[in-house]
This record gives sequence, C-alpha cells and structure tokens, in this order.
Amino acid sequence: MAAVPGKIPASQRAVAFGKLGLLSRASCCRSRAARFRPGYLSLSPRRGLAAATCTASVAMDPLQTDRLVAELRDEFRSGRTRPMDWRAAQLRAMLRMIDEREGEIIEALDRDIGKPAYETYVAELSTIANSCTNALKHLRSWMAPEKVSTSMISFPSSGEIVPEPLGVALVISAWNFPFLLSLDPVIGAICAGNAVVLKPSELAPATAALLAKLVPLYLDKKAIRVVEGGVPETTALLDQQWDKIFYTGSTRVGKIVMAAAAKNLTPVVLELGGKSPVLVDSNVDVKVTARRIALGKWGNNNAQACISPDYILADESVVPKLITAIKECLLEFYGDDPSRSKDIARVVNGSHFERLTGLLDEDGVKDKIVFGGARDSNKLFIAPTVILDPPADSAVMTEEIFGPLLPVIPVDSMESAMSFVNTRPKPLALYLFTRDKALEKKVVSETSAGGMVVNDTVLHFVTETMPFGGVGHSGMGAYHGKFSFDAFSHRKAVLYRGFWADMASRYPPYTIAKQNFVRNFLQGNYLEAIKALLQNLRS
Repeated sequence: MAAVPGKIPASQRAVAFGKLGLLSRASCCRSRAARFRPGYLSLSPRRGLAAATCTASVAMDPLQTDRLVAELRDEFRSGRTRPMDWRAAQLRAMLRMIDEREGEIIEALDRDIGKPAYETYVAELSTIANSCTNALKHLRSWMAPEKVSTSMISFPSSGEIVPEPLGVALVISAWNFPFLLSLDPVIGAICAGNAVVLKPSELAPATAALLAKLVPLYLDKKAIRVVEGGVPETTALLDQQWDKIFYTGSTRVGKIVMAAAAKNLTPVVLELGGKSPVLVDSNVDVKVTARRIALGKWGNNNAQACISPDYILADESVVPKLITAIKECLLEFYGDDPSRSKDIARVVNGSHFERLTGLLDEDGVKDKIVFGGARDSNKLFIAPTVILDPPADSAVMTEEIFGPLLPVIPVDSMESAMSFVNTRPKPLALYLFTRDKALEKKVVSETSAGGMVVNDTVLHFVTETMPFGGVGHSGMGAYHGKFSFDAFSHRKAVLYRGFWADMASRYPPYTIAKQNFVRNFLQGNYLEAIKALLQNLRS
C-alpha cells in the first residue's frame, strides 16, 4: 500500500517504536522566544519561504471571556463530563484525530518550527497516543474511591478518598512541542472529568490554528474549547476565575500566571525550565555517554526543549575524550553540513535566533568554541555547537540556553560539580554518568532537581509511572499518567458512620468519669478506659 504524503509509513512506525519509542516523551520544552507581535509572520525554514499565517492581536472582549467561562461552568455543572463513558469517548476521539489527521499535524509543525516528520511522529504524535491508550487502560481504577483505614476515635466507621473533578481548567501551552504540550495536559483534565480551555502558543500559529479546527470536530465542543491569540487573549483568560491553571513556559511568565491565579486562590501547575546539568565521572563508557548526551541535546527539537542537557560538568581527566566522542556522534548523526540534514530541527524564529547568536558572540565565549558555531539566518539554523570552559559569569552559563549550544566545564571532582549545581537555582532535570554506585547515592541524596536520570538523558519523561515536574524556579506540580489525573482532581476525604454506638462521653456535661474515659482512650489505655466507662454507666 502506498504511503500517504506527510504520513509515516507503517514499517517506519515500527522502527520508531522499536528504536526511538522510549524517547517519544523525552521532548518536553518551553517557550523562550520573543514576545507576541501583532501580525506575527511564521517562517518555514525548511523551505526558506514565508508561510502566510498571521495571528490577530486584538484583545478578547471581556464579555466574550465571561460568556466562555460561564458556558463551560454550565456544562460542568450539568454533570456531563463526570461519567467514565464521556471521558473515555474523548480519549478515543483524540486517538482517532491523531490517526486521521497525522499528515496535517506533521505539516503544521514543519511550517511552525521546521520539525522533521520523523521527530514529530516519535516525539509528539506517538506520545499523545500512548498517553490516551494508557489512560483508557487505567481510567476505571483511577476514578475508583480509595478505601482507607480509620481511627479508634471514629469507631465504628469506614473511610475512603474520592477523586472528584476540580471544575473548569485552563491549559496554556508552549510553542516548541506545540501538539504534545497542548494535548498532554488536556488529557489529564479530561480523565479527571473537567471542562477545559486550551490556549495554544501564538508562536506556533499553524499548529494553533489546526488545533482550533480539529478539537471541536473530534472532541466535545461544548466542554472542551480552544482559544487562539497572543498576549491580549492570554491576559483576558487569566483575568477569569478558574479551578486549575496548567502553564508550560518560561519562569518569567510563570510568575505572571501565578500572580494572576493568586487573586482567586486558583491552584496551578507550572512546567517551567532551567539549566539542566550533566555530571560526567571519570570512569564512564565515553562513547555511550557521548551518544546519549548528543541525542538528548540535539535530538529533541535541536535542543529547544526544557529537559535537554544545558551544560556538562565533566571530570577534567575525561574532557578531551568526551569532546572528541561528541564530535564523532554529531558527524554521524547529521553529517559534515548539519544544515542540510533532514533529521534536525531549526530555530523557531528570528528573535530566538538572534538571542542564541548573541550568546555565541559574547566576549570570552566565541573564542571557546571547539566544534560547530556555524549559523544561517536565512534558514534560521545554528549548527550543534560545543563550547569548552566558557566564563562562569557569561550569559551562556547563567541563562537557560534553550538551543543547540553545549558548554563543557572541566571540574577537579564530582564534589566540585555538585557544589556548582547546588549554588544555582534548582534545575528541571539533572543527569549523572558514572559507574560508582556510592556516587549515584550521593548525588541523588545531596542535589535537588525536578527529576534525575543516571547514565542517560531525558528518559524519565517517558515513564508514565513517575511524576514529571519541576522544583523551585523550574516549576511546581507534576503530571504524566495517573499524576495527570491527580493534577486535575480533588481527593475528597469521606468518612461513613452509622447511628449506633453513640457514646455519651462525647457530649456535655463532661463529668470526671467521662474525662477519665476519654483521656485513657486517647492514650491507648483501653483497659483503664473500659473501667472509666463502667464507672460512668454506674453513675
């Protein structure tokens, strides 16, 4: 059967799942690009042509947002989103949307960020499909009340924790994995039984427009809405009262979102970023280490990803071999001229390109480039670049890079590397390569990060049984798998009692006998409590 244009043939899908499927979720990313501009023009770097897609910058009428939220609250209060059948139907519809519209999705991501079709399938489409499939498999158990033991104070009684939907949720997505980071949180909101508004990033306008078109065609358009637009629309949405806000993006904007949420005491999940370090010990397999770092860095949207390795702290004895091995990997992956490779993404836009070249051209940095450094503004392309020992106070070492630049810092010991990490804001991810089990335990126990991987990179993002999220400046809250369900649920405690065994000692007047009974009972002196009870009955 001939392959449909723009779709990944079935034979290649098998390869994707077999070889790269584990990396499908290792592509979380954050918006670090320029602020929204009216009439934003999206470039298609793969073709070198302008995609005639402009986004309007007219602010939403407050009455529109009021009406939108009111309609969603009515839908939620009607109870339609609560049954398991409704939730499962939305997940199956999303699976059907991915299957039937794969070509359109791949084309949109190519137009927005020049993402290779293969990477779009592995890193975005298969990830959402896996999330839906996993949720369908476990949804019934996630929704089931959890039985808990009760105390002697409430005897006789039984108790359970009942997960209930929060209500109406707002999901604000990022530009660089615009399909994945839009729908993955929405899956959690749906599984928990909420109504939801999705605000995709205006910096990926083709994907945002496609989501606005497809979501109402496949999902419940009364309970799941998409709002396009830029800063004015986002601001208008944040002015509303929500029951949960889920934001993916920069720390700077995360503070704005959190301040807006605080006005209504709205709980938030903030998936932010930071400088994720890689610690490399002297005893590693250098070739394997280099390949795993290179793939985690440049194989994820050309390092425009929040958990891509940001810099390396390597034992000074292994640095020369490690740099040589990374160079060999990059030549193997992308050839002598990576700008001609179909397997690496482009920079999202001109502002982001200028920011990255500014990092490269800083005094004290540009003369430390040991590999790469080539750039092409017409194609919005910057080659994978390795920088050896840039100044600690340079921008490339103090700002989140969010691009294809990789500083390598020699250290005299892993203790020095840990000290370096611990004196900086807590990162979203930390990676350690070592054969030393004692060092593994030391780094795990004495450093803090949103997540950690030993002897690989980014794969913790794949694991549905583990929460993904940040800590400190890298974010708060977590999702993926059941953690997504929990993020959009309230765990309601329910205690059940009958009408018998209504102890008189609970009620005034509190005689000495009653006080003796209660005191002994609470202290666990049950024999003395029984004696006090009998005394109370005789009196």
